[in-house]
Amino acid sequence: MDAPAIIQQNPVIAWWRDHIVSSVDHVRVLDKVRGESGWSGRYAFMTLMSAGIAVLGLLLSSPAVVIGAMLISPLMGPIIGLGFGLATFDTAEIKASAVALGLGVVLAVLFCAMIVLLSPLQNVTPEIAARTRPNLFDLAVALFSALAGSYAMVRGREGTIVGVAIATALMPPLAVMGYGLATANWTVFTGSTLLFFTNLMTIAVAAAIMARLYGFGSDLSPQHTILQTVVMGVLFIAFAIPLGLSLKQIAWEATAQREARDVVYSQFSNDSRISQMDVSYDPKPIHVDATVLTPEFQKDAERDAQVTLTRLFGEPVKVTLEQYRVSTGAAAEAQQIAAAQANARQQAADRAAAQLTNQLAIVAGVDPGSVLLDRDHRRAVVTAKPLPDTGLAAYRTLEQRVAQVATGWSVELIPPAAALPDIAFKANPAAKDDENAPADIPTDKGEAALKTAIWAGQRINTPIGVAGPDAHVDAVVKALTDAGVAARAVDGAGGSDGTVRLRWLAPDEG
Repeated sequence: MDAPAIIQQNPVIAWWRDHIVSSVDHVRVLDKVRGESGWSGRYAFMTLMSAGIAVLGLLLSSPAVVIGAMLISPLMGPIIGLGFGLATFDTAEIKASAVALGLGVVLAVLFCAMIVLLSPLQNVTPEIAARTRPNLFDLAVALFSALAGSYAMVRGREGTIVGVAIATALMPPLAVMGYGLATANWTVFTGSTLLFFTNLMTIAVAAAIMARLYGFGSDLSPQHTILQTVVMGVLFIAFAIPLGLSLKQIAWEATAQREARDVVYSQFSNDSRISQMDVSYDPKPIHVDATVLTPEFQKDAERDAQVTLTRLFGEPVKVTLEQYRVSTGAAAEAQQIAAAQANARQQAADRAAAQLTNQLAIVAGVDPGSVLLDRDHRRAVVTAKPLPDTGLAAYRTLEQRVAQVATGWSVELIPPAAALPDIAFKANPAAKDDENAPADIPTDKGEAALKTAIWAGQRINTPIGVAGPDAHVDAVVKALTDAGVAARAVDGAGGSDGTVRLRWLAPDEG
């Protein structure tokens, strides 16, 4: 007996076909899918708005703002369209959905990266970190959500799509990809990329399965059905394996955190307390750092905990314990806790200062001992070594990059006395309407060169000579002196196009 005959005789399949599939308006559903899966001006605008809201919510670590981005994201449309196209082998629909989806992804990632580059906040917030380690549960969420979304599309219950949009969270991973791209944090970028494509492929495959169940593509040949099954199975397995391994690692880390706390606590009396504990899994060996408040010091606690944890984890573990003696009285204990917290803050400040010192030493090309730190005024100063083919603008950029991550510190990188940049001028459009306005003003590049010259003059504290057309020279000298840089006009020709040329003067020439 052939397969069609078996299907005809199966009462469940027959009931499903006669009562469920027959009640679906296939033409209406396909028209709606096609209408929401293609590229359009509305789609591009909503993608940009959703991406902007998502990345700002992530930088602010605001779940409410991130949810708002999920609600208006239009990405579900082309993904559902891709699934229906796969179910019906509609190459035109597959192409249109793939183009819209690809353009939307590129648009969202680049827009988010631009916002991050312009933002003064670039820290990895909890909302960003939560989307960098996808696991098998994320695949399951995407699967169930996609089945619900496809059902809503087929049965005309579009209101369900709102909940599906929140559950699958398509836009936030793209925003995190933009963040990773802008900050060159490739761990964040790759993790969020895996999460997005997990959601994308799972939704598309689940939509294709749902479409076939409801009679879409029923005219396909058995060979087409087998091909669909193989492709869907391979995709699920390809994503399930790495996500399953990630889930296993996360579960192991949670267990290891609990075991580490238990082992450390077991080294002390019941009156002791673990004030703080951090477990770092990336370095080898694993690092366990804990602060313990105890009535009595235990000199072998660190060694014994290290031996026990190495045996439990099955790999080397390095344990560092900081013990603080506290009395049993409440007031004395509170005082000791406050002292321990103050010590911890001091250690954090020391680590930050050491990190700043190393960063400045690297960019300046000197030893860390050459970096001067004023901890009281939180000021760091270093004199850079001359680097081949490196201009003053590059040194200024290096200083700015270090200053961005050195929150609360004043950073000064003193460059070598390299050649000062020329300052180009252009006609001032405002001079036509305002007779008091200068006839010429610096070009955009000239303005940037002037800022670099001001910065270099402030750092090196050496006079600057200015040569060129008188009107241009006067404007440049005024800008330099207003910024506190010693400058004066000197003999010498400027550029033929009115460019002003700068050079360093001897200290007694200023």
